[in-house]
Amino acid sequence: MSKNLIEENKFKYVEAGEGQPMIVLHGLMGGLSNFEGVLNHFSKQGYKVIIPVLPIYTLPLLKTNVKNLSKFLKDFMAYKKIDKAILIGNSLGGHIGLYFTKLNPKKVTALVLAGSSGLYEKSMGDTYPKRGNYEYIKKKTEEVFYDPKVATKEAIDEIYESVNDRHKVIRTLAIAKSAIRHNMAKDLPAMNIPTCVIWGKNDNVTPPGVAIDFEKLMPDADLFWIDKCGHAPMMEHPDEFNRILDSWLKDRNL
Repeated sequence: MSKNLIEENKFKYVEAGEGQPMIVLHGLMGGLSNFEGVLNHFSKQGYKVIIPVLPIYTLPLLKTNVKNLSKFLKDFMAYKKIDKAILIGNSLGGHIGLYFTKLNPKKVTALVLAGSSGLYEKSMGDTYPKRGNYEYIKKKTEEVFYDPKVATKEAIDEIYESVNDRHKVIRTLAIAKSAIRHNMAKDLPAMNIPTCVIWGKNDNVTPPGVAIDFEKLMPDADLFWIDKCGHAPMMEHPDEFNRILDSWLKDRNL
């Protein structure tokens, strides 16, 4: 997917299709390729699908937090002249979408949350005690999925490189602490935005109870489960993820 990367101004992104804007927000350890199935499917269904590279490792350290990543999204939408969009977020990406929606509700057509942080998440740990150990990182990456084979060598190598880069580790920890600080529990009842919650029944990072809480706390949320699925349903079961979202968007006339 990187060969299709567009670089303009301070932004890097992938874009496909024409129609209603659909902006995809990747997770802390995720990449644009995690949403390849979403891009390929919905770009042919009347949506302009855009996946920006989030500046997790390029913001100044003191600005490396959920609030400033939300501001980045606002700046990106202004640059692309997008007044309103469907936001799809996995893990940290869901949290950014939630925080953005809290501050800019009129700019959000709908929210789609998959394994989103914002209420609770279990991370790799605060200090990466075994970051030099490839097998440890491999095991931790595989635990994100129900089927460990979904964790490709490329994905493991990328995470291994990140957790052994001091610059990236410091920012990863800054984001993790920011995510805890910016807990959304008190904000969700006021967020009356159509929300599709798609969750893996076997998610170990943001366990199923988190999805139930999102549905309970948000006034207009629908919860859908994918069986034998971990933290990244759009990667582990892309066809099922797309089917659920497609059906929900049609039911909501979105």
